[in-house]
Amino acid sequence: MVIWLIGLSGSGKTTLGREVACQLRKLEPNTVLLDGDELRQVFSHDSGNEPYTVEGRRQNANRITALCGMLDRQGINVVCCILSIFQDMRLTNKVQFSHYFEIFMDAPLEILKSRDTKGLYAAAGRGEMKNVVGIDIPFQRPLSPDLIIDSSGENPEVGQLSAMILEKVRSQ
Repeated sequence: MVIWLIGLSGSGKTTLGREVACQLRKLEPNTVLLDGDELRQVFSHDSGNEPYTVEGRRQNANRITALCGMLDRQGINVVCCILSIFQDMRLTNKVQFSHYFEIFMDAPLEILKSRDTKGLYAAAGRGEMKNVVGIDIPFQRPLSPDLIIDSSGENPEVGQLSAMILEKVRSQ
């Protein structure tokens, strides 16, 4: 099973994904968390500007999807937190994994800019950074996610959201 949390930077993917993985691990210990930022470092794909171009992002997304597939085929549950800007890859995910559950963390760009946990939006605004998704690279909203979470508010109850997600995932 692959639980795929997507959204722009600062939307809460990793925060919620960590909790989902933690709660799922209590039920099914064969669960791993894959985070897009961490995997960039694992694959040494985070130096310079090239990895952040559309082509570099596709290469990274292909690696992450392949890793999710390998783990899924071995019966390991995956909670994956990734920008996931490629609609074609999300559609393929729906048929290539044993069980795929897509969650869209939805928040307006203006709110994400005000949070700017990584300083990406401010750096892009100052012209210091290019290839920022939502600024230079368009983000295609998912066509048919299994769940949309409005992450525009402050301090969501992550534990309750996680429990609700797992209930929905397990009922499918």
